[in-house]
Amino acid sequence: MKRVFKLTAAVIAATGLTTVAIAGTYAGKTEVSAKADIVDTAVANGSFNTLVAAVQAAGLEQTLRSEGPFTVFAPTDAAFDALPSGTVETLLKPENKDQLVSILTYHVVPGKVLSTDLQDGAQATTVNGAKISVDLDNGVTINDSDVVIADIKTSNGVIHVIDKVLLPPKHH
Repeated sequence: MKRVFKLTAAVIAATGLTTVAIAGTYAGKTEVSAKADIVDTAVANGSFNTLVAAVQAAGLEQTLRSEGPFTVFAPTDAAFDALPSGTVETLLKPENKDQLVSILTYHVVPGKVLSTDLQDGAQATTVNGAKISVDLDNGVTINDSDVVIADIKTSNGVIHVIDKVLLPPKHH
């Protein structure tokens, strides 16, 4: 029970929502104020500073603010820190923008895919064009990265927090 509470608290913290604002009722349905988009949600969380900087350097911010919907497998700052020394700095250089875009778009799947939609052994084509694999044997794993928080809903999709940066195959 304690673990469920921690996960729920983490999801609430990750979404940046501490209270739910009631905008009014219409025909018995309660309207909730609009949630933040994928970028604002990542910024508000504070654990995705490297991802946000990379998205901005790659010129993908406006895309991830658009209507979508998108499913983003979002590596934490710790996931980026685990890459070999100098990797992030190298990727953020303007001359490496194409490689950065390739890596970042490998973390995005068109549409809104919740954890309940995932099937063991399934593959999904990313915006990059290459496929990612889903393994449900021990929790949820995307390629070799574990999903540590699932289903953070945003106004234009969903974020799943992962513990490793996904690197696209050389050829797809």
